[in-house]
Amino acid sequence: MKRSNAAKFAAVAAAGVLALTACDNAADDGASGGGDGETSSDVKVGLAYDVGGRGDRSFNDSAYRGLEQAAEELGVETNDFEPADGEAESAKEERLATMAEEGYDVIIAVGFAYDAAVQAVAPEYPEVDFAIVDSEIEEIDNVTSLVFAEEQASFLAGAAAALTTDEDHVGFIGGVETPLIRKFEAGYVAGVAHVNEDIEVEINYLSQPPDFAGFNDPAQGREAAQAQYDRGADVIYHAAGASGNGILQSAVDNEFTFIGVDSDQYENAEEEQKPYVLTSAIKQVDVSVFEFIRSATEGDVDAGIKRFDLSEGGVDYTLTNEEAIEPVQDQLDELKQQIIDGEIEVPSQP
Repeated sequence: MKRSNAAKFAAVAAAGVLALTACDNAADDGASGGGDGETSSDVKVGLAYDVGGRGDRSFNDSAYRGLEQAAEELGVETNDFEPADGEAESAKEERLATMAEEGYDVIIAVGFAYDAAVQAVAPEYPEVDFAIVDSEIEEIDNVTSLVFAEEQASFLAGAAAALTTDEDHVGFIGGVETPLIRKFEAGYVAGVAHVNEDIEVEINYLSQPPDFAGFNDPAQGREAAQAQYDRGADVIYHAAGASGNGILQSAVDNEFTFIGVDSDQYENAEEEQKPYVLTSAIKQVDVSVFEFIRSATEGDVDAGIKRFDLSEGGVDYTLTNEEAIEPVQDQLDELKQQIIDGEIEVPSQP
């Protein structure tokens, strides 16, 4: 990138200060302030959400938990910022540049949609430590990529679906058909087939790039789940962000089994919804965010790609609905160990 872009970013940052401040002040219970923990730090951390924002009960909420933990335990000053529906790519660049101009020492971009924005902005602020979740960026000295083996956790979700279906017919709903979400699909389908290759798997995506509305459309999620149920699916797994809230409600309405994603969706479900949540294929975005911030407070940030998989607990399946998952837990744990040992190789593409 040409050095002349620094002036451009400074200009858009100056224009964006009010928007950032307004967004933060409007948030309820924002993770801001110096923290209540025993330690304190001068590090200032900003986190920019993906489509759907905080409250999706999934991906973004997991990142927020890591930010909140850092505020409480490390004493860092933190703020989090929401995207606008249907915003242009330039808005993401402006958001990151504004944060850098306002003096944030650590900036975390949640989601692959920020890939181009991080690559454009980070080189202009070499003193700022940038992280991006779910996208691999190499050869920028101040960018750390936090990426996960989603296909491994999804394999276990598929196995769980296959072990519990009564109809030999299950479903997968992806928010947007991108390479990342196809990893979820690939793992899930492989997990189902590993248990029983005769089980039918329904696959639907809510939108296609560059339309990312599929991650934030609970009504469309509910409609897609209803259609899969009507065709015979009795277990449905999703990788659809906030749209998953509609899928879960469809599970309640139709009394089919729901498998959550990214966060433990049994824990954050409404009481009437909990009985329908079998498990969730989680990835520890919260842990990766917290550890990245911790390393920044210690002046020990390693740029480059950081991968999190089953072997180190970076991804997993949940056991919180004990009554539902216990009958198949031993089988899932055996499959989990086989993946860790390399006896099962999970595909990352369908």
